[in-house]
Amino acid sequence: MRFMIASDIHGSSYYAEKMIEAYKRERCDRLVILGDILYHGPRNDLPKEYAPKRVIELLNNISSELLCVRGNCEAEVDQMVLDFPVLAEYAVFYVAGRMIFATHGHIYNETSLPKLKEGDILLHGHTHVPVCKELCGGKYIYMNPGSVSIPKENSKNGYMILDDKMAQWKAIDGEILWNYIL
Repeated sequence: MRFMIASDIHGSSYYAEKMIEAYKRERCDRLVILGDILYHGPRNDLPKEYAPKRVIELLNNISSELLCVRGNCEAEVDQMVLDFPVLAEYAVFYVAGRMIFATHGHIYNETSLPKLKEGDILLHGHTHVPVCKELCGGKYIYMNPGSVSIPKENSKNGYMILDDKMAQWKAIDGEILWNYIL
C-alpha cells in the first residue's frame, strides 16, 4: 500500500484543497491525517483561507479514503460534522513488515515513546516541522511530515509519502525534499 501522510491543516481550505490535489496526483491508497484538522489553536496565526466548514466538506467527500487521529485541537463536537473517525489518540498500521504507530504528537512523541518493538516507526505531527531520525541508538525511527498549512522552522508546506520501500517528504507542490530508504 501507498500512504500519503499529512498533518496540521488547522482549518485552511486553501491547503486542504492543495493536500487533496497532491493525494490524487500521488495515487495513494489512503490519506493519513495526524490531527489538528479544523481549528488553528491559540498559539498559531490564522492559516491562509481559514474556513473550517469548507475543510469539513472537502474531507467528507473522500471520507472512505481517510485514516485520522485526534490532535490537540480536535474536540468531540468535531466528530458530529465529520463523516470519518477523528477521536482516536493513535492508529496502528503496517508497512514493509514494520509497525507504524501514528499519533498527533502531543501525548506520544520522541521524548514520551509508546511501546514500540525494534524496527517500528513512530509517526506524528504536532510540531509543524518535518523530521526523520533514528531514536534509541537506531532501535526505532521517528518521522514527522511537518504541516500542510502552517510550517515552522523554515520548513515548507508539505506532506509525506510512505510505501514499502521508502518514506519521501514533499512540498505541497510535489517537489521532493528528501527520502529515507526503509
